[in-house]
Amino acid sequence: MSATLEGRTVRMEVLGCRTNQYEGDALAFALTEAGARLVDAPPYDVALLVSCTVTAVADRKGRALVRRFRRECPDAVVALCGCQAQVMAEGEARGLGVDLLVGNRRKARLPELLARRLAQGKGGGGVELCRGDGESDPWDPLELGRPMRHTRAFLKVQDGCDHGCAYCIVPSVRGRPLSRPPEEVWAEARRVVASGCAEVVITGVHLGLYGRDGACSLGELVRRLGEIEGLRRIRFGSLEPFALSEGLLEELRGVAAFCPHLHIPLQSGDDGVLRRMRRGYVASDFSRQVEALRRAFGDEVHVSTDLLVGFPGETEEAFRRTLDLVTQLGLGRLHVFPYSPRPGTAAALWTDRPSREEARRRCREADALGKELLGRYAARFVGQEVDLLVEEGSEEAVQGLSPHFLRVRGEGPGDPGSLMTVRVRGEDRGVLWGDRG
Repeated sequence: MSATLEGRTVRMEVLGCRTNQYEGDALAFALTEAGARLVDAPPYDVALLVSCTVTAVADRKGRALVRRFRRECPDAVVALCGCQAQVMAEGEARGLGVDLLVGNRRKARLPELLARRLAQGKGGGGVELCRGDGESDPWDPLELGRPMRHTRAFLKVQDGCDHGCAYCIVPSVRGRPLSRPPEEVWAEARRVVASGCAEVVITGVHLGLYGRDGACSLGELVRRLGEIEGLRRIRFGSLEPFALSEGLLEELRGVAAFCPHLHIPLQSGDDGVLRRMRRGYVASDFSRQVEALRRAFGDEVHVSTDLLVGFPGETEEAFRRTLDLVTQLGLGRLHVFPYSPRPGTAAALWTDRPSREEARRRCREADALGKELLGRYAARFVGQEVDLLVEEGSEEAVQGLSPHFLRVRGEGPGDPGSLMTVRVRGEDRGVLWGDRG
């Protein structure tokens, strides 16, 4: 099938998590290997959306993008893949103008499916469905030869979840937990490093479940990645609190390339809300995890988190306990999400959630606190030298990320993908700025 998309143009959009970002990069690589050319604007032959359905907002964004594709290029093949595609009714897809509906663990088939649909020409049929049940499906054999859309390479090592949080639709759209064979991960990492990439971000739907099905441990996976020559940085996309063991921390601490930043979703600082969410921990457990991180990586380790605001049963007092906890712990970046009921989840049936207006107010307050906390954390680095992985560069200035996952702007030339040192002169709303050290 390597030549079946020769000369075809593809516009791609990716919504959602870092796992989706990996899948978007891997699909972009597969499509270009099949002869397609990626474009950012019309005209195009194919429009492909890697979708998300974790929130109602994500659903709305997905539908809006599909409508936009159809308006821009009425004759294009429109393909929707991923989580939203896994649950979307065929009738809704037809109404939106979707030609291909490809669920999770079927994405590797997209070059073949697109080639066949394009060969049929205009009016080639209704909505074509390609999706499994998530339980019997094997690992989707997507592969990345080089980063296509980022200066960092996302490496997907795990898929699926069976934790069963009361609000979360992910287990029903991503299926049972699976671990990618470690040999495939190491081989893919070597390829992306050989392409010139200095940083990899290890992703998974529930990364802490890696190895539960017989693969090597997550710590061993990282240790072997750290032995790859030329790989300067390794970081996690996200890790659940109940997956952060002392043994794992000890292994991570021994890997020089592992970055001092971990994103650990808290969701709420109130024990009653956490129990109702079915998270499997209480606020004091989370606090101990943060303390363990600082013992392992030092006080400057960046701990970022997610907050789910407006969950059923969240009172004003419960919300205050959440803000108090993240403040007391000195966390950095906060990703704040308003709760939205997802079909088929336990929480979707509960009616005792705060009003929409109240939830929005709490989100604004949590967002404001997050900006304040990030600024406080970033200010620690003023006067220090930090390493910068350049994402955008010119003769005059560069910007990118530090090992602690802070945005850095520096004076002087630099090429995207390169590493340089910046002496930090100041901080502005969580962004560090300075000149070449």
